[in-house]
Amino acid sequence: MELSVVGWIIVGFLAGALSAAVVPGRAARGCLSTILVGVLGGILGGFLARELSLGDPSGFLGAVVVAFVGAVIVRLLLEAVARR
Repeated sequence: MELSVVGWIIVGFLAGALSAAVVPGRAARGCLSTILVGVLGGILGGFLARELSLGDPSGFLGAVVVAFVGAVIVRLLLEAVARR
């Protein structure tokens, strides 16, 4: 299933919101920053999935899971930078 730009924004928002619930801290907590963290997480998660030979995510749920993993990594990096 191929996602449109709006689909990826929705996936990004869901992944960013889920990562905000999992990762404690105060960095990137607004609506737009949550979407941005989620979209960046989707890019990072997709890259890591391909590099680790896990394949491309299939369907909406697979895209959300991959984006969530990437968004958690992005949010952890943001928290580490914000503490300095």
